[in-house]
Amino acid sequence: MADGLNHLLIFHKSEREAVLDAMTTARLGALERVQAQMPEGDGKGLLSLMGEADLDLTDAAQTSELAAGRWTGRQTQERLLKNISRRWQAGEISNLQYLMHLNTLAGRSYNDLTQYPVFPWVVRDYQSATLDLTRQETFRDLTKPMGAQDDARADVYRKRFDNWLEPDPEHATPRFHYATHYSAAAAVIYFMVRLEPFTVAHVQLQGGKFDHADRLFTSLADAWESASKVSMSDVKELTPEFYYMADFLINTNSLDMGIRQSRQTQVRDVDLPPWANGSPEECVRLLRKALECEHVSQNLHHWIDLIFGYKQRGPAAEQALNVFHSLTYEGAVDVDTIQDPVEKLSTIAQIL
Repeated sequence: MADGLNHLLIFHKSEREAVLDAMTTARLGALERVQAQMPEGDGKGLLSLMGEADLDLTDAAQTSELAAGRWTGRQTQERLLKNISRRWQAGEISNLQYLMHLNTLAGRSYNDLTQYPVFPWVVRDYQSATLDLTRQETFRDLTKPMGAQDDARADVYRKRFDNWLEPDPEHATPRFHYATHYSAAAAVIYFMVRLEPFTVAHVQLQGGKFDHADRLFTSLADAWESASKVSMSDVKELTPEFYYMADFLINTNSLDMGIRQSRQTQVRDVDLPPWANGSPEECVRLLRKALECEHVSQNLHHWIDLIFGYKQRGPAAEQALNVFHSLTYEGAVDVDTIQDPVEKLSTIAQIL
């Protein structure tokens, strides 16, 4: 834009290709005008001017894309992923940086609650006075999804999967371990409820009021117990904020979120583990320290395989106890083609 401002343009998927073609056509004209002003044979000068000096002029595929106006000057996603992974393995970027890159490449964004960046639970000890990062027992098992952290609960999921009984033979559903997902809009709002715009989103989701106080995010220890052991409908992972921002743990806006019946206490700030010494900032600092420690660095790739890698689907996912409801996978259904309004709303609710 001529005014130098950034603008977010949203198009219906049926219009996206036409818009992209129009943009690349306009870009080609601009490239031709710039080329006409460059000294003859000064290809590298043109590329530098365009900010595309990484273009390999000996690569026929790249030069043909440039000629057609389709060369972006950016690395392909596959090449970018390879380079980022190499830098992570060499210790040039942190675990947090690497996970953020993976989330971005996977299409996750802070702008979309249904595809919000996802981070792993790393610590499992929320009872000790000090957080000992030299003990293996301090950490969750990164080789397993949240549903498999507790052996007894994992057996229930496994038996249900192995002995699958189709509830509706006329509308067969592929078998799954978990009916809920490790990352969903409701899960993001659950953790971030004390901050806007998540507060408003939560109230809207609950029909104009806060959810029951005992179902809100009130304790880090309780949230871990629920997601790792207690609840059969809770297998959620974390959001990135757990590792860099303490604000979501504090009821800065003095929200009246009710009284917990289980403890007869007013819901205010999130209850922290003893090792945080009552400080949300210290809690986040230690969680970040745990995320970047040697034990996690050596095992993080297992979790990445579950969330972003080959253990997402197929036999590997089945063996890893990592199969979710079919509607939570990309491309499983096109809601725009569903005619029945009740079925459409139900499908959207399952996806969200």
